[in-house]
Amino acid sequence: MTIDAHSSGRTSAPADQRLIYARPEVLADRSTHYCPGCGHGVIHRLLAEVLTELELPAHTIAVAPVGCAVFAYDYLMVDWVEAPHGRAPAVATGIRRVRPEAFVLTYQGDGDLAAIGTAEIVHAAARGERITAIFVNNGIYGMTGGQMAPTTLLGQKTTSSPSGREPSLMGYPIRITEMLAQLPGVTYAARGSVADASQIGKLKAMIKKACRVQIDGGGFAIVEAISNCPVGWNMTPQESLDHLRGPVARAYPLGVIVDRTGAAAGPQAGSQPAGGPAAPGSAPVQPEA
Repeated sequence: MTIDAHSSGRTSAPADQRLIYARPEVLADRSTHYCPGCGHGVIHRLLAEVLTELELPAHTIAVAPVGCAVFAYDYLMVDWVEAPHGRAPAVATGIRRVRPEAFVLTYQGDGDLAAIGTAEIVHAAARGERITAIFVNNGIYGMTGGQMAPTTLLGQKTTSSPSGREPSLMGYPIRITEMLAQLPGVTYAARGSVADASQIGKLKAMIKKACRVQIDGGGFAIVEAISNCPVGWNMTPQESLDHLRGPVARAYPLGVIVDRTGAAAGPQAGSQPAGGPAAPGSAPVQPEA
C-alpha cells in the first residue's frame, strides 16, 4: 500500500495487487441458519471453493439426506436431490447410472451415514461407485436434540446418554471411514478437521483430491470432516474447537487413510480392481506432516 502524494493522505493499491478473498458464486449470499460456531458453514465454503476451482458447479448433482446436513442445498447453488434418511449413497448410485457424465456428490452427517445409512454407504463403497462423499462427523445427532450417535466419544454426555457413553451398555465409537477404507472399491479416504485455519486448509486439499478421483474416473472417494456442535456439546464455540483439537482428534486421527489413486485403474461398480482386494488393515492412516 502506498501514499498518494497528490491527495490528502489517500492510499492507493500497488500495481501488482492480488485478490485474497472473494465469495465463490456457487455459495449463496444469505445469512446462515446454523447454530453459532457450527462447522457446517466452513465445510460449505470449502466445497464451494473446490467446486468452483475445478469448474464443476454446472455438472454437479448433489444428494442431501436428513439432519443438519440437509440444509446444504440452501447454500450451495448446484442441482440437489433430497434423499430419505441414510439413503444418499443409494440415490447417488441411481444418479450415476442414468447420468454417467455428471459429477455426483453426497453430503452427510454422522447419524445419517454411520447409523441409519450404514448399509447404503458400505455397499456403495464396496461397488466402487464413482461418487464423492463428504462426511461431517460432529459426534452427535444435532438436529433432533443432541442424542448419542455412533461416533459419540466414550464418556460423552448427550440427551440419550446423560451419564456419559458407557461401552458395556452403548458400545464403542465407530471409525466408519477406516472400515470403508478396507474395501478395494474405495479409491481415496481421508479425515480432516475444522479446528483451526491450518486444519481447514488441509481439509480443503482432501476434498479437492476426493473430487479429482471422480473426475479422473476412479472409484469411491470419501472425506470425513470432524466438526463441532457447540450447542449439542453444551460448550462455547471456542471450547468446542479446543475439544476438536484434543479428545476428538485423538479418537479420530487426522490424515489420509487410504489412497489408491496410483493403481492402474480405479475399481468401478461390480468390478474387481487390478491385483485383487487389499488385505484388511493394510491401509493405515498416514499422519499429517
